[in-house]
Amino acid sequence: MPVNSRREQGKDAAVQGTNDSSVVSKVSAAAQGYFHDDFLKHFVCKVSRRAPLINRGYYVRWKAVDHCLKQFFHATQSCSRRQILSLGAGFDSLYFRLHAEGALGGVTVFEVDFPEVARRKAALINSNTCLKDTLPDRETVSNQQTNAVFIRSGHYNLIGVDVRKEQEVEVTLSAAGLQWDAPTLVLSEVVLTYMETQWSDAVIGWAAKLLPQSVFVMYEQIHPDDPFGRVMQNHFLKLNSTIHALKQYPDTVAQTQRFIQKGWEKCVCMDMNQFYFDLLLEDERQRVEGLEPFDEFEVSKQPHSQQRPLSDSRIVHVLFSLLVSSIPHMTPQWAERPPLVIQPMCRSPSIEVVGMASAILAPGIILLTGGCGRSGRDTVARVLIKEKDGWKCACVEAHGEQVVGLYQTLTSIPGGGAVLFGGRTSPLNPTDSVVCVTSDPSNEQSQSAVQLSFKNMVCTGTGPKPRWRHTSTLICYKDKTFLFVFGGRTEKDPVLSDAHFLCLEDKHWTEMTVVGAVPEARHSHSACPYGGGLVIFGGLGKGGRPLCDAFYLRPTSSGFCWETKNLHPPPVPRYSHSAHVVNEKMVVVGGVWLQADGVPGVGVINLSTGSCVEIQLDTSSVPWPLMLHSFCSELLDSEGSEMVLIGGGGNCFSFGTHLNLHPITVDLRPILCNSY
Repeated sequence: MPVNSRREQGKDAAVQGTNDSSVVSKVSAAAQGYFHDDFLKHFVCKVSRRAPLINRGYYVRWKAVDHCLKQFFHATQSCSRRQILSLGAGFDSLYFRLHAEGALGGVTVFEVDFPEVARRKAALINSNTCLKDTLPDRETVSNQQTNAVFIRSGHYNLIGVDVRKEQEVEVTLSAAGLQWDAPTLVLSEVVLTYMETQWSDAVIGWAAKLLPQSVFVMYEQIHPDDPFGRVMQNHFLKLNSTIHALKQYPDTVAQTQRFIQKGWEKCVCMDMNQFYFDLLLEDERQRVEGLEPFDEFEVSKQPHSQQRPLSDSRIVHVLFSLLVSSIPHMTPQWAERPPLVIQPMCRSPSIEVVGMASAILAPGIILLTGGCGRSGRDTVARVLIKEKDGWKCACVEAHGEQVVGLYQTLTSIPGGGAVLFGGRTSPLNPTDSVVCVTSDPSNEQSQSAVQLSFKNMVCTGTGPKPRWRHTSTLICYKDKTFLFVFGGRTEKDPVLSDAHFLCLEDKHWTEMTVVGAVPEARHSHSACPYGGGLVIFGGLGKGGRPLCDAFYLRPTSSGFCWETKNLHPPPVPRYSHSAHVVNEKMVVVGGVWLQADGVPGVGVINLSTGSCVEIQLDTSSVPWPLMLHSFCSELLDSEGSEMVLIGGGGNCFSFGTHLNLHPITVDLRPILCNSY
């Protein structure tokens, strides 16, 4: 099919529209202080503030490209002539920023995009004094003369040509002054993937052939079939700008082979998580993480899993040694057994909420509080009730305190009822309230609503500071019942490691003797009752690094002792998961991991032996994508043979919100019946 067919022209127009959205997001990130660029604002009509999640995503993208540029400059500093060839440059301000930084010694920038985009950019430059002043020797070239070059100068050339047309590109770039044998950095930021794969492969091929002294820096998406990838693809389909390369080149291995096959001598791939943790200094990460209130840790890691193949021909080999990641890629220890089957909850109601808390009030009755749905923070508590023919959802008629918050904890207590602690209404407003939830005996229960009393518990002693993403676990010790609160985060503390005991009989925050090495500070971890104490696993630690450690808080005659559980093989670090202990086995469900491909399934950790294995999930019976993070879970029977997963999902970067529709159940009998 010809490149310039009517159908392709429509797709090209849709792709060009992504430029306008991208530059607005870059301007937003710069305006909030993520990076310094005084020129981007001249390419938009109005500065609009994007969500913190989008600002962070564009910051990492900007920083990664800037890092590659600086390494290229360093590696070629002895060369008299160097070039940057930016494909699909759009309204990028790269030249103007580098000029202001004084970083253009011996460097000429060539920007290539569709003629219409280049024409619009040229008009913006020619009408803006600040931009024109950086190009005192500029020459605005008539289209009738060159048919492609819109602005020409000694260090900057703006060219309108379709990069899929190799011969036209070669002629036009030669006419604009590009030297094919000079050291060149070819830059492509989410450009080639919008082309049919045959065309993007051809571009990679002609760049290798025509530019023998070059390095290719590409920023594109990978992992199309995980939940985030599916949401992302659907988003671009709605925009009529399909991401083509994902199907044929879905991961770093395929992308590496692609570049080698197209004539490049080397290719190194690194996802943005690796770049963020390995190549940014901790001080810089702390600076960025303190710029805006932020609490979208689950989905913030996933758009960063876009990747950047770096392909070099015969120069700048130093670039690759600097980009080798120290984060090890881990292969999950998948069990050689059939996957665990996930099924929709029988007659399951629709519950589309993230950050919700749950507790068993009585057999067959599950209380759900807090969280955030499509209309914002959830102000309605719900109760799932098991009936003969399935489950129904009843609203709660709450008497007493209103309970609204995300990432709070709800812990079942003996005799029925639950205790709710912490949570937040915003990342700047956490709470330290303790709320006792009990059945209201003054009213009869109806078919459509359950009467519950929510009453603030007035506690004595020194309690924990307000927090969220913590854990609260019930511990019985010497005829007393304690709520054990560990970890979490506050509006100022990114991670916490403090531990607190609330005696429920005395309503007193009690000082307890605890010895042993305290677990590393964390949030979004799990804590399960075990052996008279509890076991903590995973979470996000300092600097946002996922953890894979497990600690047993063992009761002693004088208090408690922290013990490290030695796990083998080490599980893949994960967070925002759910966990329960059944028959000496800690069953870890879902979550987010960064160091392995695929989607977390069910991890089984034998607490007696320390052995670990991962079991895949069969999700064929439930709607896909299924995002198993920011959800809650409960065991549905005393044997622990069935688990229900409720809620989950997230705001997927700039691609829209995905919320799991219905509760689902996992049959755990294969785990209980087999040795692991």
